[in-house]
Amino acid sequence: MPTEFNRVYLAAAGLHLPGEPVGNDEMDHYIAPINRISSRIKQRILAENGIQTRHYAIDAEGNTVQNHAQLAASAIRDCLRQTETTLEQISLLSVGSSGGDALMPGFANMIQGELGAPPMQTLSSQGVCAAGVSAIEFAAQAIELGTHRQALAVAAEMPSRMFKRSRFAPRGYQSDFDAHFLRWMLSDGAGAMLFSRQPQPRNGLRIKLKWVHQKSFSGDYPVCMQLGLTEDRSKSFLDFASSSEAEAAGALSLRQDIRLLPHLFDVCIHEYVKLVEAGWIKSEEVDHFLCHYSSAKFMPVVEELLAKAGLTIPAERWYSNLASRGNTGAASIFIMLAEFLQKKTLRAGEKIFCFIPESGRITAAYMLFEVEDANAPESNQPAATTSSATAASTPAIAAPHQPEDAPLPLQPLLTRLASLWQDYRSQAWRTPVIHRLVSGRFDVAAYRNWTAQWVPQVKEGSLWMREAVASLNGKFAALGQLITTHAGEEQNDFMILYQDYQAAGGELPLAALKRNPGGEALNSYLHALASSPNPVGLLGAIYIIEGTGQRIVPALLPLLRQQVALPPQAFRFLEYHGANDEHHLARWLAAIEITLALDPKAAEAIYATAKRTAQLYLMQLEHIQD
Repeated sequence: MPTEFNRVYLAAAGLHLPGEPVGNDEMDHYIAPINRISSRIKQRILAENGIQTRHYAIDAEGNTVQNHAQLAASAIRDCLRQTETTLEQISLLSVGSSGGDALMPGFANMIQGELGAPPMQTLSSQGVCAAGVSAIEFAAQAIELGTHRQALAVAAEMPSRMFKRSRFAPRGYQSDFDAHFLRWMLSDGAGAMLFSRQPQPRNGLRIKLKWVHQKSFSGDYPVCMQLGLTEDRSKSFLDFASSSEAEAAGALSLRQDIRLLPHLFDVCIHEYVKLVEAGWIKSEEVDHFLCHYSSAKFMPVVEELLAKAGLTIPAERWYSNLASRGNTGAASIFIMLAEFLQKKTLRAGEKIFCFIPESGRITAAYMLFEVEDANAPESNQPAATTSSATAASTPAIAAPHQPEDAPLPLQPLLTRLASLWQDYRSQAWRTPVIHRLVSGRFDVAAYRNWTAQWVPQVKEGSLWMREAVASLNGKFAALGQLITTHAGEEQNDFMILYQDYQAAGGELPLAALKRNPGGEALNSYLHALASSPNPVGLLGAIYIIEGTGQRIVPALLPLLRQQVALPPQAFRFLEYHGANDEHHLARWLAAIEITLALDPKAAEAIYATAKRTAQLYLMQLEHIQD
């Protein structure tokens, strides 16, 4: 849950952007394309990201005009100029960035040295976009605890030195899209925020930090954005005999695996659903939405996911300076908020919600600020409550991976299922079999072993569904046709998976393949429910099973193809389900609508069955061993 604050105020926010704005046509003077392929990549990326100008701390010859620590120091000076606070009154400098000018010492220490600042506590948070949020949270916690009365949180990025032609061209990665991608996305800049235990009103207002929430899903997903590893992530730059060999091998190329980016936003919106369900935030109460999307291409993605979740924030409440300031990584939300506060006229009672997704290895971060009347008494009440009454008052939310036009009566159930899904999805990714795949340690034998245990489980799917249809009577008989259709489509799926098993070298006859203990437990549970009168709760089981096919399987398929030396026909089952389970879930939604119209109380049985099915499905995955 979020870290909430009762005594932390944003006193000022400053920024620094080096040099003059650089337009798209002028970029070639700084990070020129290498060849025609590189030029095509540039044109494609600039057409999608929406950035018109950005700033670089290097000149046209590639010389550094301002170093990284100087960028941060300039942002701090801009921040302090807005207040009567001096460096001598600051006792904590908390910094977030992807890295400073030197590998050691900490970036915060280098900034302190650049400023010639007096002795103080420092923190250097190294990461990607959410590193700045970590710096904010640490500073706010220190103030909340009373350890410090005033603290500076700073974020700065300076990727231009890695992208200049003199460093990039010799690497020989002319057609390496992942390495080229970020050259045309990232730019330089820094931001600073001054936090105080005592309000420092401006224009009759004070801005209070209500809460910060961060959650990393790095134990679930592969690396998405990285610097310091080879393209296949098998070796560190430190493993090479020399730095020149590491650079020649591409281990010092900043890379982005764009195939994983859709998962970033899906995970982040699911995490937002959980915050809404717990009562920490309500979309209708957000007056200003500052969203750090790295490219304009992703803005409609965020809008669509919010809409599907029933959490739409009107476009007029969004604020972004991506087009004019570029994507400055961890510094983006700092620069955005500082410029927002300069340009916007705020009113007491308004809420400023910040959303920061990080692609490094999938992290979601959120912050909520509230504008208060400077004359209002200071409140020490908790920012949120997780009582059942509060949760019940949150807006109805459809699960993000369901059709966005879900009827209103369905949305309370879908809200709970969406929250359940977030936890199940994360645990599924961390089971031994999938974690081994994510870690790049999979092979043909591991795939063969997995499919051998999976085939007999899939075989049972249509059987327990047909058994459930036979158990429907009275008013629920109308569900029979939908479920029968679904069972009919899936009754031979196990044969596709069995053929994949054979393609991986499996030699056992179908009858000899056995479910593992987790699979046995799941199978027994589903059949026992199916034989009970009107087992409508099984719709919860279908939600988990089909959702796994739609949301998890498609992400596994590229990893399998990279690591398992088998022809494409060995992955037919996963490819089929990744493409078709979305249609299956649409049919599931129709079944839910029919069921709840007949008996609204069935929602509890559906949710409970989904929860237990998730537990047993995880048990099945946990038992897959060599």
